Amino acid sequence: MMVKMCLMQLLLKQSCSLNILLLWSMVLLGDWRYAAEQFVKRLPDKIVVHCSECNSSMLTFDGVDRMGERLAKEVEDVIKRWPGVRKISFVSHSLGGLVARYAVGRLYEPPSKTEVVDLNGSCLVREENVSDQCHNQFSEETVAGLEPVNFITVATPHLGSRGHKQLPLLCGLPLLEKGASQTAHWIVGRSGKHLFLTDKDDGKPPLLLRMVNDSDDLKFMSALRSFKRRVAYANANYDHVVGWRTSSIRRQNELPKSNLQIKDQKYPHIVNVEQETALDIDHKVSSPDEKQMIDLEEEMIDGLTQVPWERIDVSFHESRQRYVAHNTIQVKTYWLNSDGADVIEHMIDNFLL
Repeated sequence: MMVKMCLMQLLLKQSCSLNILLLWSMVLLGDWRYAAEQFVKRLPDKIVVHCSECNSSMLTFDGVDRMGERLAKEVEDVIKRWPGVRKISFVSHSLGGLVARYAVGRLYEPPSKTEVVDLNGSCLVREENVSDQCHNQFSEETVAGLEPVNFITVATPHLGSRGHKQLPLLCGLPLLEKGASQTAHWIVGRSGKHLFLTDKDDGKPPLLLRMVNDSDDLKFMSALRSFKRRVAYANANYDHVVGWRTSSIRRQNELPKSNLQIKDQKYPHIVNVEQETALDIDHKVSSPDEKQMIDLEEEMIDGLTQVPWERIDVSFHESRQRYVAHNTIQVKTYWLNSDGADVIEHMIDNFLL
């Protein structure tokens, strides 16, 4: 079950002497311990770590929405204790990435427009247009009232686990994949229904499908778009829990075709980096076959790729820890997953402050 954790960062103004990094663990509070220590070590006097406890243990069976609501509430509570905070970032692993996407949709606040009227040298702020003398000013969009910076996911099943080898443990066997989708809720509750897109609450579309668009009260895509960076780290192989396509938000024909080779000795397990731009999105077109066979997965890809993503492909093919790649990419336990340390280093080196 992909119920790991979410690492969330809040940053203060540059004039302040302290930044805060909130660590949210959905199962074990120590799952992000190594990464948190490295953030603090590499960014001294800029990062403070807080470990969230709002979705641990059996609470991970409650579903993405209920966990997301709890996370959103916890973010608000923590911010109240740090009134100087000005920026916010999320780093999440596995199912935690979906919960973080839900939470930011709940916490998103659109820009508001005010009118500044010059009255004999003085300024009056109003909520509506009053005359041609007014000058429109727009506030920045925020997440929980803060400036959104990094939104990073690590081995997150963005497209769910429904068929198409999205849960590699089932070896792509249709009978097993069908059986898993029908029985997942017996094992992992509502979270299983959400992952296999079998939820039909009040006749609504599956939650993961709804999360690739804005709704009246939850601005999922507006929230994602507001971050300066959106990054997806994905295991290209040996992850038996989350497939390569679902974690990198790609179609099968969009996966790198060439052999995945080490390209940087500093990050030996980072084998491919793609930085998408808004122009790339405008020119991306589904193939004719994909257009004729639109399914839930295709709809989710279309929705999520409305915004640019940085895709970081990781391979532990040469590592003795490759068979636990799902935990190694995060360095869950250092003595078991130490080969993923370069992934954390890459994350910190490219982290926007």
